[in-house]
Amino acid sequence: MVNFKDIPPEMLIKELSGRLSKEIEEPKWVKEVKTGQHKERGPNDVNWYYIRVASLLRKVAVNSPIGIEKLASEYGGKVDRGSKAHHAGKGSRKILRNALQDLEKLGYVLKNKKGRTLSSAGAKLLNSAAVNAAGQLKESIPSIEKYI
Repeated sequence: MVNFKDIPPEMLIKELSGRLSKEIEEPKWVKEVKTGQHKERGPNDVNWYYIRVASLLRKVAVNSPIGIEKLASEYGGKVDRGSKAHHAGKGSRKILRNALQDLEKLGYVLKNKKGRTLSSAGAKLLNSAAVNAAGQLKESIPSIEKYI
């Protein structure tokens, strides 16, 4: 049985973002927003919101219970302050809040006092996406079949 932890994250996130794009409606402000204070411009990828939601679902599954502040620091980076030393900048908390609210509406994430956790429906979605990604992985690298 293939688990979502057995698949490389980039393959799993690509598979999940394709599935979530059919279920989640993209907010209107997505085309005009930066992803954090450490960025100068917005993302170039047209489907970046769905990729972020899929990545967020995986992070909640791996690190649950997890809150918005911890997730914002995970999606952050270093702020360029000119000739001064760099310091850590957090990612956009509005994007994370909206994405988590979308996942809660679909029933993939649950909210507790300690933070967000993965629901059984979310685990089922992750594992089914992992099975599809494992099939693609076996096609591209046949020798990996004995490890998955």
